[in-house]
Amino acid sequence: MNETQRQLAGRMGSAPGAPGGDVPARALPAYQQIKRYVVERIANGDWKPGGAIPTEAELVKEFGVARMTVSRALRELTAERVLTRIQGAGTFVERRHYESTVLEIRNIADEIAERGHRHSARVLLLESSDDQEAVEALGLRSGPVFHSHIVHYEEGEPIQFEDRYVNPALFPAYLEQDFTVETPNHYMVRLAPIQRAEFRIYAEKPNAQVRRHLVMEIGEPCLLLSRRTWVGEHIATSVRLWHPASRFHLAGRV
Repeated sequence: MNETQRQLAGRMGSAPGAPGGDVPARALPAYQQIKRYVVERIANGDWKPGGAIPTEAELVKEFGVARMTVSRALRELTAERVLTRIQGAGTFVERRHYESTVLEIRNIADEIAERGHRHSARVLLLESSDDQEAVEALGLRSGPVFHSHIVHYEEGEPIQFEDRYVNPALFPAYLEQDFTVETPNHYMVRLAPIQRAEFRIYAEKPNAQVRRHLVMEIGEPCLLLSRRTWVGEHIATSVRLWHPASRFHLAGRV
């Protein structure tokens, strides 16, 4: 029996709820004992909100149980919002609601629908990229990363040019999606909960490509929203959202 197994046996104590007293930990199924152990590590501050926990393989080795036992424990803790599991990245301690960002990350299609208007999109670019600046923005050592250019329209009028880089480890199927049907924002939030965001807003003149696709006059300014978002400890995406200042405004509540 290794150290972790001794801790599991010694620290679990007893389980509440049995008539006439508590049930000894050894009477609980192994997956429930592992669940209690994980919760204790979090409660004691050993595993921090947003931080990664050991992998399934590491837990199997430490606890000396079958992989399906560990998998069930983690699956149930995820359903109970104790943990967050992200394909390709690992399992993380769930962040509490009070740690969420003040600014809400909105989906442009939802904003347009709330105004009673029709959203449509045109995909200009969807490919892998070795752009070093993008690789660094995503906190990676090397590429490739995924890159997309998408123009969003409200009632047929272009209102946003989306220039996005995506971490392929977190969203390996990104290049296979139809972003005329579902926006990148909606796709990524659906797969993995965003846990932290960094925003910057600028008034800036667009380059020729952005100006052409947003049907803007030379010299007309843009509102530029630059944003990076995190899933667990990993940067998920870095995006620059260009909006014609004459047709768009940003608003929020705190």
